[in-house]
Amino acid sequence: MSWMKKSALLASITSVALVGAACGNNEEGGAAEGGDALSGKVVMDGSSTVFPIMEAVAEEYSAEQPEVEVTVGVSGTGGGFKRFVTGETDFSNASREIKEEEAAEAEKNGVEFTQLSVALDGLSLVVNPANDWAQDITIEELNKMWTDTNIKTWKDVRSDWPDEEISFFAPGKDSGTYDFFDEKVLNETDIRQDAQLSEDDNVLVTGVAGTEGAIGFFGFAYYLENKDTLRALNVEGVEPTHDTINDLSYPLSREIYTYVNNASLKDKEQVADFARFMNENAADLSEEVGYVKMEQGRYDENMKMIDEIAGE
Repeated sequence: MSWMKKSALLASITSVALVGAACGNNEEGGAAEGGDALSGKVVMDGSSTVFPIMEAVAEEYSAEQPEVEVTVGVSGTGGGFKRFVTGETDFSNASREIKEEEAAEAEKNGVEFTQLSVALDGLSLVVNPANDWAQDITIEELNKMWTDTNIKTWKDVRSDWPDEEISFFAPGKDSGTYDFFDEKVLNETDIRQDAQLSEDDNVLVTGVAGTEGAIGFFGFAYYLENKDTLRALNVEGVEPTHDTINDLSYPLSREIYTYVNNASLKDKEQVADFARFMNENAADLSEEVGYVKMEQGRYDENMKMIDEIAGE
């Protein structure tokens, strides 16, 4: 079963505890130095976009440190930060950068943190495969579609498109993907009220796949996993692909992150060990689940920050 299809099975629950059944040694140094066995908990929550990567990392880590319980929540970027800024979690996965008000709340609560870049993603606009008219769309047209309730059919967007009613499917407002779309497309204008919102990307996939005139958006990996039932639109003439996301030529390319609580990193050996393991394996595992790895230098920067806080 693929990582993404496992994610679909887990999306209806608050979190998943991933505990391994066998012990091993990490020859690349991701597990505790000298192969020491660790125990305790690592708690993370946040973005459904980042979830497939962290699910994969957690399962790989459980083979190295089976006595460490890694819990991966999927409450959305905003929901994850609500827990993180109070010190409830060790990591907060995010498909956007932390907001000023969230950082201020963390400071108020004495929570210091470090942002770690995990991979690259391309927010993908998807339609039903029966839609054979729309191949490319502009940011201006997307803004008009998603904010103007007078737009009811595809013909209202472009005169040579058919008089087919549009149904809209979008991530919920706790999602970092929604925030990114809000910034890049909506220009912080309210999304139309008839859009169907869900924090569960699999609900959006089902909605678009089952509605001929539908349009929706979510992370690139969810499109790849479901490209047999969905079709991605080019944006400003650029197709979302591994290469266009990697070179950032796709207009809706973005970095995705995890934030780590500095106190957890410093005081909990299992958290520091997991952070190092995650950073060493995120590139390969992000590719495996459909995202795009960053240049190695970015992961080297992450490791330097981890080592400075946790101690080498």
